[in-house]
Amino acid sequence: QVQLVESGGGLVQPGGSLRLSCAASGSIFRIYVMGWYRQAPGKQRELVAAITSGGSTNYVDSAKGRFTISRDNAKNTVYLQMNSLKPEDTAVYYCNADIVSSTPTTEYTYWGQGTQVTVSS
Repeated sequence: QVQLVESGGGLVQPGGSLRLSCAASGSIFRIYVMGWYRQAPGKQRELVAAITSGGSTNYVDSAKGRFTISRDNAKNTVYLQMNSLKPEDTAVYYCNADIVSSTPTTEYTYWGQGTQVTVSS
């Protein structure tokens, strides 16, 4: 069974930084795209950033220049470094990954449980 476990959320002042981590564990054969989504109260969940197994990245416009997504394929872990945080970045952040499990060999999109990020003075 595959699961994603996130960490690193919390309360930070505007202009501050946070680093989110998400580790995949279980019967994993291969991980394709990994990403971070967020959902603010009353809003739809949106893609913040994504990274392929080869390291290609894409970002939502509001995150460009402030957030950096990276991954450690040996550790099956994806990170989101968030700098210059703004109050409008406040949301629950979810990790997402397209994973091929090894037993049985099936591809599925997995989600983490979410971690709260609050940007406030």
